[in-house]
Amino acid sequence: MIKPLNTDTNGKRIWGLNPNVFFLGLVSLLTDVSSEMIFTLVPLLLFNVLRAATTIIGLIGGLSESADAIFRIFSGWLSDRIGKRKSLTLAGYSISTIAKPFMYLASTWGAVLAIRFGDRIGKGIRTSPRDALIADSVSAGERGKGFGLHRAMDTFGAVLGLSIAAIIIYLVQGGGLELNLRTYQWLVLIGIVPAVLAVVILVKFVKERERKPSPTGAPRPGFNLTKLTAGFDTRFKVFLAVMALFTLGNSSDFFVILRAQNLGSSVFHIVLMLVLFNATYAAISLPAGKLSDRLGRRRVITLGWGVYALAYLGFALATDLWQVWLLFASYGIYYGVVEGVARAFVADLVPEEKRGTAYGLYHGVVGLTLLPASLIAGWMWQAYSPAAPFFFGAGLAFLAMIGMMAFIRE
Repeated sequence: MIKPLNTDTNGKRIWGLNPNVFFLGLVSLLTDVSSEMIFTLVPLLLFNVLRAATTIIGLIGGLSESADAIFRIFSGWLSDRIGKRKSLTLAGYSISTIAKPFMYLASTWGAVLAIRFGDRIGKGIRTSPRDALIADSVSAGERGKGFGLHRAMDTFGAVLGLSIAAIIIYLVQGGGLELNLRTYQWLVLIGIVPAVLAVVILVKFVKERERKPSPTGAPRPGFNLTKLTAGFDTRFKVFLAVMALFTLGNSSDFFVILRAQNLGSSVFHIVLMLVLFNATYAAISLPAGKLSDRLGRRRVITLGWGVYALAYLGFALATDLWQVWLLFASYGIYYGVVEGVARAFVADLVPEEKRGTAYGLYHGVVGLTLLPASLIAGWMWQAYSPAAPFFFGAGLAFLAMIGMMAFIRE
């Protein structure tokens, strides 16, 4: 049995939603300011400064995205088991904040991998409990709006972080085609500050839901990966399978950044392209979430995947820099349409008491699939051409669209 949220007992709402949604959005905003400054240009650090091969970059991109997968599954299950979301969310944000300063000292690709691994462990621990906490804080009829607002705030943080990064890059190295080490170290030093502020806000302003023990007193099973899907609707399991198919072609965004440089973009212009990408993402997220509340999540996700397929085809075929600017904006539209809506769809498909586990499985499937996706992309880039990974991704997105419409019902 679940009591009403403490944060809403006096009817207080921020932007029409429970305060938890706003403050978790603010935490994500500040964290993204930090992460975009420190980690977004890692592929250029690896390629331009540390001279790593694209296969190594694919490995690091894939591992950094996949390392957190098991932790997302476990932390989601644990948040259901102990009835606590905030403590796990706080632990995850704290671990990531502690890892970031070490990027200042990174001088080998192995060190970058280790530090990024630590950061992603923190992300793995926090993500599923945080998403469950958001889902707990809104009604079913405003779920799309809640996740849309959170994604919009999160992504606005990316816009701010990348804008600050662009200013630093311009002041330190101007319009150089390659990233240099001194520039990157300045990004790390300044990027640490918002990460610390995010942890402080989480501690002071996000409130935990109170939960009573189960009236039956029945013991809950221990953590067992093979039994985690028990009790879930078939639609949820099929959705996970379709997500895995889509993600197999959706390699690390490292390759989007490398493709922009491959087509002649300077580091400064790449950062501005990423600002455009994230501004578009932020602007689309809330309207897309509201649209999914009215039209249904399945249709909106399918539409977003269609935009993704066209954007990836564009990255494969592009020859001029003006085309790359448009493609980054299109890529932002895809993210804005799909990211928050997919998370709301998970909450639609599962019972409330298993939301933490469900988000763990969702993020785990996506994370684990990103490793082979990025390895395939790195190999195809090196063995065939920089366009090859994007043709592959567009094809799998098209198949995922068919799977979503044919096999999943709302």
